[in-house]
Amino acid sequence: MTVPLSILDLAIIGKGQTAAESFAGSVAMAQLAERLGYRRIWYAEHHNMGSIASSATSVLIAHIAANTSTIRLGAGGVMLPNHSPLTIAEQFGTLETLHPGRIDLGLGRAPGSDQNTMRALRRDPMAADTFPQDVLELQGYLTGPTRIQGVEATPGKGTNVPLYILGSSLFGAHLAAQLGLPYAFASHFAPNALQDAVVVYRREFKPSEQLQEPYVIAGVNVVAADSAAEAQRLFLEVKRDRVSRFLGGGREFTDAEADLILDSPQGQHIAQMVKYSAVGTPEVVRDYLDEFARHADADELIVAHQSTGTEQRLRSVELVAEAVGLTRV
Repeated sequence: MTVPLSILDLAIIGKGQTAAESFAGSVAMAQLAERLGYRRIWYAEHHNMGSIASSATSVLIAHIAANTSTIRLGAGGVMLPNHSPLTIAEQFGTLETLHPGRIDLGLGRAPGSDQNTMRALRRDPMAADTFPQDVLELQGYLTGPTRIQGVEATPGKGTNVPLYILGSSLFGAHLAAQLGLPYAFASHFAPNALQDAVVVYRREFKPSEQLQEPYVIAGVNVVAADSAAEAQRLFLEVKRDRVSRFLGGGREFTDAEADLILDSPQGQHIAQMVKYSAVGTPEVVRDYLDEFARHADADELIVAHQSTGTEQRLRSVELVAEAVGLTRV
């Protein structure tokens, strides 16, 4: 690989699995990724999703950090409009104080939930409109000077936790460029604007104290297995799972029902979501990732190992690391 490789762990709660088992799997993945030489692992804030356990993102990061020693960990991302900037500064300032030099803070402006859940979160429907100002306020708490006179984050002040802007549209590209921050594009589930957003970001980038040159992280799905047939079988399971998650309204479809939906116009949305997916044997996945890095003009790839079972995801993590030649720790 010509660029570093990282992991987006979706903390999946598989069928018949508990949240506790999901967390155990996340610890196992982080420990394996640390040994194999992945650069970082991020966890995303989602709410009211029965299949994803990373809702309390900073708490999960703390647990993983306590069970690893060197790999970088962070949010990919925290949905900042759900929170006050001061609260997030205190949380991630605490993480950085406990685990110095290992913590990242990726920021998004989406709700990470549906309308009812937004109300349950007490989220102001207009909160996303102040996202740029909230990012600057948060940055002030972490790096100084504070933008709210007389208010400091403790812990937080002076920790200089690096910020990343997450996005799936041109808005995030413009903002990341204007603020001189790294930009992570969610091409693992929202692929359409990837190339346009990266062009805008690189063209408009202004250097900052945190970052002198533009830096792009692109998301990509991976299902690596020991055989091509096994990889395709696992990938079909992933797509069936997404049909139930995004189109089921709480209902679990049978495999036959899910396949019918995947073949319908309605199911084309699922296919589009996983447009950028490396599926196959390790060598096939390696070649795909190398080409995707060039296609995305990315400085780093963040991989979502998408198999529905913990053992299969861990095997995918291992196979990809071996194929791309990561350096074991």
